[in-house]
Amino acid sequence: MAETLLSVEHLSTVFSLRGRSLFAPNVELKAVSDVSFSLEKGETLGIVGESGCGKSTLGRSILRLIEPTEGRVVWQGKSLTDLSAGEMRKARRDLSIIFQDPVASLDPRMNVGQIIAEPLKVAEPSLSRKERRERVEKVMEEVGLAPEMINRYPHEFSGGQAQRIGIARAIVTEPKLIVCDEPVSALDVSIQAQIVNLLKALKQRMGLTLIFISHDLSVVRLVSDRILVLYLGRVVEIGPRRDVFANPGHPYTKALLAAAPIPDPKIARQREKTPLRGDPPSPIDPPSGCAFRTRCPIARDVCAEERPPLAEVGAGHHAACLFWEEVRADPAIAG
Repeated sequence: MAETLLSVEHLSTVFSLRGRSLFAPNVELKAVSDVSFSLEKGETLGIVGESGCGKSTLGRSILRLIEPTEGRVVWQGKSLTDLSAGEMRKARRDLSIIFQDPVASLDPRMNVGQIIAEPLKVAEPSLSRKERRERVEKVMEEVGLAPEMINRYPHEFSGGQAQRIGIARAIVTEPKLIVCDEPVSALDVSIQAQIVNLLKALKQRMGLTLIFISHDLSVVRLVSDRILVLYLGRVVEIGPRRDVFANPGHPYTKALLAAAPIPDPKIARQREKTPLRGDPPSPIDPPSGCAFRTRCPIARDVCAEERPPLAEVGAGHHAACLFWEEVRADPAIAG
């Protein structure tokens, strides 16, 4: 039986924002709302959705880089949300993150060796300077960087090389879980493939468990075992990759799949393109009932009154739609 490393239980993250005028009350922005899922050892969970749907906030809330408002994050049986600051620092050895912007995430005042070695100073303070350097050179080779580059600075590297530095920094403490926060979205397509292949190789070699956040379904499909679809901070679908792609149970998932680019020009020309209509509603004032109803092609009166639960639509596959059977049966429904 597979080991469950991570359990996210009813996690919510709410930001308090100032009102529009001096005397207006503060308003709440619900970035993540009642999210639950579990992650097994060695698994990759892809989290997808449009920009602003709460993907990055969810990833950072899990690591407590942003403090969640409600819910729990249980890591190997221990609640991260209940740990003190000192206890959390110790736990971070097993938890890491790769950021979206490879250049902005690196301190321009530090050279490559210093950037990669920084987590080691916290996680393993007993290491000597020589031992830290040896560890840094080893991970540099693992991510495809020559050890001779150790004294260079971030501005001397391309975007792809800078992301390799970020990956080296993320794996130098030999973590068990890495949150990949849109790690290839800022890179050229050819470089994206290299970084994705590198992450897959590192996962295999190091036995990593990954949360891979992206708005690009083609990339998520390459790396993920399961897919979690997020809309306005809520989970609208979660299930095995093959099932979610082949037989989605939510109209939002269908719309995302319909909008995803297809590399074969012939197939792309033949496919009916039904764009996702409208803009996402504001998370400050979300719609009642089903949050997707304002853009949904099959929304009915009941959708405004009732928030659909995650219903089981297959083995390990759940979708939050009252009419999921209709979504599956009608190929014309694409958002």
